[in-house]
Amino acid sequence: MEDPARLRREYLLAVLQHQHDLIDLTLYQLRANKARRRRAMFDELVARVGPRIIKQHTFFRDPLEPGMKLGLTLRHLASGNKYASMKFGWRVPHNTQSLVVREVCQAIIDEYLDEVLVCPSTPDGWRAIADKFFQRWNFPHTCGALDGKHVACRCPAKSGSQYFSYKGFYSIVLMALADADYKFIWADVGGTGSASDAQIYNDCELKECAEDGTLGFPDPEPLPSDNQDVPYFFIGDDAFALRSTMMKPYNLRGLTNEQRIFNYRLSRARRVVENAFGILVNRFQILLSTMQHHPSTVRLIVKACLILHNLMRTRYPGLQNQQLDRAENENHDFVPGAWREGRNLEDTQTASGPNTASKDGKKQRNLLKHWVNSPTGAVPWQDRMI
Repeated sequence: MEDPARLRREYLLAVLQHQHDLIDLTLYQLRANKARRRRAMFDELVARVGPRIIKQHTFFRDPLEPGMKLGLTLRHLASGNKYASMKFGWRVPHNTQSLVVREVCQAIIDEYLDEVLVCPSTPDGWRAIADKFFQRWNFPHTCGALDGKHVACRCPAKSGSQYFSYKGFYSIVLMALADADYKFIWADVGGTGSASDAQIYNDCELKECAEDGTLGFPDPEPLPSDNQDVPYFFIGDDAFALRSTMMKPYNLRGLTNEQRIFNYRLSRARRVVENAFGILVNRFQILLSTMQHHPSTVRLIVKACLILHNLMRTRYPGLQNQQLDRAENENHDFVPGAWREGRNLEDTQTASGPNTASKDGKKQRNLLKHWVNSPTGAVPWQDRMI
């Protein structure tokens, strides 16, 4: 009769020998000519995360190898398969898998958080982000695109309607700030589904630091070919309040042609964060399912997915570029001179509109509206896009 312990060891060795193929098939799902880079990245994860998750050998049992733990976790994140369906393929009980996934996700966060998910704190750092937004998406002074995403989860016990969202399911809210290269530079995963994007943003430290000047934004500078100082800002959708540090589109009712063009130009830059969310959930399809974990584990998994996303964009920015929006290739040369000539800019001095928006924010948005419609700030295709 065969020894069950020996058969188990042989099976685990066979799984470890093919774990690179498992990662190739589940996490990245790309062409075969990318296999070398994918394998190099997995080896890096094993080398750096492995020491944090290795366990001591004892007389009672042999611990799971770090590569086995990492492969199992990535399989779970990439495919969204339940523990019960994975236990037969990996020969790891579902209760052990739940411990392994939390352990590996925490190790990934501890190892890479301060390296790949870093919010700038100096004017030069924010200016570099704004310059890339202007070069790629033709919108000036933009320090990041902000938006929220609901991650579906099981209703926690005794939580009432705290996690129930307006979308009709229970969720936690991922609030993230993305740069022009689809990388996340700041994230908050603490919101419950019943909270709105504006509520989460108003209560977070990012808004407080942006408005009191401690976030490190550059001093206000003129727009290209202009002489009036304009503050640096984030961009968001209509859920956020209009401030000098947060630009959002005009309301859709009764728009003028200039306002439509401004909305198009702002949305063209703001969709970066929407695309980043799309790439994230395509890579880690557990975010597309209703996660059956405790809310604390859901937040841990989401943070680990953000870090792995940024790691892939940093190490191998060419991966999955076919999913990204691309800027146009034409040279958009700016017309020298003051674009204010011949324009009535009274709305940049006295602003009207909803009381929920600050006067400074409305004046600043009107100024940007005139700039994107001027010979200096216009792009050749904007009129036909509206």
